[in-house]
Amino acid sequence: MTQEQTPRKYRNVKTEVDGITFDSKAEANRYCELRATKRAGAIQGFGIQPSFVLEGSVRYRPDFIVCDRDGHVWVEDVK
Repeated sequence: MTQEQTPRKYRNVKTEVDGITFDSKAEANRYCELRATKRAGAIQGFGIQPSFVLEGSVRYRPDFIVCDRDGHVWVEDVK
C-alpha cells in the first residue's frame, strides 16, 4: 500500500480552496467562514498556520490566527 492509499489517522480528506490545500474539509470550511467574516468587516484579518516557539523550544502551529475589529487576537485549531 502506498502512502496515498494509507488511510489518514482521522480519515480527513485534503481539500483545496483558493489554491490552498487544507488537511481536512472542516479546516477548509473554517477558512471560508473566516474569509467571509473578513469581507463583512467583522474581523480585521486572519492568517493560516502561523508558527510559534513556546517554552522549551516547543513549536506550536495552529490552523488559524484571527484578529477582531478591537485588536483582540486568538488562535484556532479545527478538529
